[in-house]
Amino acid sequence: MADEEENVMQHEDSCSTSFGRKSHHTDTVKKNLTTRLNRIEGQIRGVKSLIEKDTYCDDVINQIAAIQSALNGVSKILLEGHLKSCVVERIQEGDLDVLDEVLTTVHRLMKK
Repeated sequence: MADEEENVMQHEDSCSTSFGRKSHHTDTVKKNLTTRLNRIEGQIRGVKSLIEKDTYCDDVINQIAAIQSALNGVSKILLEGHLKSCVVERIQEGDLDVLDEVLTTVHRLMKK
């Protein structure tokens, strides 16, 4: 049992633990992401309100484009952090499968 606890403590800041994968963002990054997502949430509520008020379609579409751009910004921050920490760490550990995982994610992001 002590060995398991020691193993978990060694990987506390790791991208993957015996309990599954996790990220390790700094508090500053978490706050930045949360702020951005809260703003996006408000924008989505605004679009819902515009639709309920029968706002001109082009205006609604422009708001949706702004939301998509904001979401892309969140994705870029997350992807950068993932590449600089989790991916590098897993490659250093000899886990090259992470490259296929990242490529699949990038392909998914590029479809949008």
